[in-house]
This record gives sequence, C-alpha cells and structure tokens, in this order.
Amino acid sequence: MEKRRDSIKKIFAGLIGSSLAGLIGCEVKSTKQPLQADVEQLHMDWQADPEWRKIKYGDWGGPGVSAKTGPMDEILVKDYAPRSSVITNETLVSRASYPVIDSHAHIESRTPEQLKEWVDTMDEVGIEKSVILTGAVGDEFDKLAAYFSSTYSDRFILCCGMDKTGIDQPDYPQRVVTELERCYHIGARGVGEISDKGFGITGDNELPPEKRLHPDDERLDGFWKLCGALKMPVSLHVADHPSCWTPLDVYQERSPDYQHFNKFQENVPSHGQLIEKRNRTLMKHSNTIFVACHLGNQGHDLQSLSGDMDKYPNLYVDTSARDYELGRTPRAAAKFLKKYQDRVVFGTDQGRRKSMYQMHWRLLESADEYIVGRVGWRYYGLELPDSTLEAIYRNTASDIFNL
Repeated sequence: MEKRRDSIKKIFAGLIGSSLAGLIGCEVKSTKQPLQADVEQLHMDWQADPEWRKIKYGDWGGPGVSAKTGPMDEILVKDYAPRSSVITNETLVSRASYPVIDSHAHIESRTPEQLKEWVDTMDEVGIEKSVILTGAVGDEFDKLAAYFSSTYSDRFILCCGMDKTGIDQPDYPQRVVTELERCYHIGARGVGEISDKGFGITGDNELPPEKRLHPDDERLDGFWKLCGALKMPVSLHVADHPSCWTPLDVYQERSPDYQHFNKFQENVPSHGQLIEKRNRTLMKHSNTIFVACHLGNQGHDLQSLSGDMDKYPNLYVDTSARDYELGRTPRAAAKFLKKYQDRVVFGTDQGRRKSMYQMHWRLLESADEYIVGRVGWRYYGLELPDSTLEAIYRNTASDIFNL
C-alpha cells in the first residue's frame, strides 16, 4: 500500500512540477497555486476512502479481492491499455448501408493528390458528400472554394466562417453580415464551425468576460438572421464535454489524452451557462437552423438534450466525435436517434482514414458488443433500423443543405 501511495505522489508531483496549467486548466498559462484539496490528494490512501471505492466499484463494495502492491503500481493512466479477453462478434461493415453525407469534416487535404485519395476513400466507404467546415472568411475562404470546386465540386459542400476582427468596433455588426453575404455568393452553403468553449467565439482569453462575443450577443443578431434568410445552417460548437469543467484528478472521467481541453478554475462560464447562451440564441433566431456539434455536448445526458430538442424546433445535432457517448449507452442512444432522426445528421470530425469511417458503420449498424473505442471506453453497437440510418446518414442533411 505504501508503494501505491508513493506512485500516486509521483504522478501528482509530475503534473504539478511539469505543467501546473495542465492540472488546473490548460488553455491559459496560469500562475495559480494548487488548491489545498490538490495538495491533500498527494497523501491520500485511496483504497481506504469510502467515496473513492464507491465511485470505482459501485455498490459491489470493492474489487472482490484484497489489493496488493505489484509492478502495475508504476503504470501511468495514460499508458494503460488493457487487452480484453472477451470473445464476441466482430462485424466488418465495409460500406454504409445507405449513401452518406458527412456533415462535419474539416480541411483534410491540401494537394490534388490528397484530395483524390480522400474522394477515393469516400467512394469506397459510401460517402456521397462531405461538408467542409472551413471556418474561413476573406481570401482564405476564396482559395478553399476554388480548391474544392476545381475537380470535385459535386462531392463537397463548403461552409464559411465568421469575421472575428474588430468585434468592439461600431461597424462590426454590419461588417460581419457583409462578409457572410459575400461568402455565400462565392459558394458557401452553410456556416461553421463556430465555437464558443467559454472564452467567446473569438477564443481570446485576454478579453474580459464582459467584452467576449458569445452566440447570444446582440452584435450577432443580424448575422444569425441572414443565415436563416439565406438558408445556411450553422454548425455551432458550444461548451465542450462536461468533464472539462471538473478537476484533473483521480475522478476525471476522460483519459489524459483530453486534459488539454480542461476549463476547471478558468474564468469562463460553466457548461450549463454556455448551454443557456446557446438556447437563448435558438429562441431569438427561430428561423435559423443551428446544428449543435458533438450532440450539443449533451450526449452524456440525452434526457436533457431531448428536452432542448422538444423546446427548440430549430435545434439540430450532429454525431461527430461523440461515438463514445453513443456507444456507451446504446439503448438510450438508439431511442434518441430514432426519435429525432429528422433533426440528426451524421458527422465524423476525425480525419479521412477508411477504418475510421468503417468503425462508425459498425457502431451504428451492427449489434456487436464490447467494441474497442476511444477514451478507453468500450462501445456497444446500436443496430439502428434502416429508416433511422437512411435519415441520419443522408436525408436530414440533404434537407437542411437544400440538396
């Protein structure tokens, strides 16, 4: 037990010594001192702590054996990759059952050769079109529009970004609208990815809270209104996974791979407050379609997300980068996707590897169990009905992008 405690001490000492920002909020360089609670953790006997045992083992009471020290005490969480002994079905779904529109992709190619490779992969796995969330405006968007339309204009849908310069200037509300309209005439058919993870849409952590540009800011009213008038759906990323607002300690839900997204102790609104800002935007601009990226960052609480879907008819969601939420609660996720299939679009946000696409087909189409997933969690196949697959793969996206 003493060896176990020494190992924990080394881990926390390393985190504090090498990157204090990594422990209490990594997006901003900070000079904050660790909380007293953090210091106390260095000396905790976790095996004897009742709360720790309940969180780790539930009401079973413990692991069922007497814990003893050994070589595994030196293994870091970030290196732990247990090899499962479970033998179960492994279904290869090489091509999606229906044509797919990937509604959340980024700029995954920069040369004609890379673009051809991407399109070849799309052909092989069943991707009809990819929606490119460029986030770009001005000359950058113009160049991307020319690049993606040069050879494969029928395979990509481009979304522009938002002018984020001079947001405190009196002409900003008109300027941001003017650039949107210009991008539309160049070829933009949507807007995104527009992100607010706490510091506002500009992401400037130097701005004081009262000057940040959040989605519900009146400076953007004309912008969102024009998006609706031009029938340009907005891919809006608000907040992040709720674990980002919890300490980077032994109770942190996601693995260390995700610790650089952490917002704990940062001067930003809470997860819930950011969702409220999104909802106020939905209410003010009911004629504009907002596609909340990543299951709206509410995939951990589908009941709450369902309530928002029911309240705001212009709220849509994409499935991008939340395979781990769908796969760990397959029954609830399948019911949610079936109920809201006309307002859910498929998205990846994970590059362009063939195996990545095919793992999505396996997750959504098969009944496989205990699938190796990201974040260190195991997934369970949703085995969605054909009508739901066809809707989220293509039909809903086709409707909102006016194809």
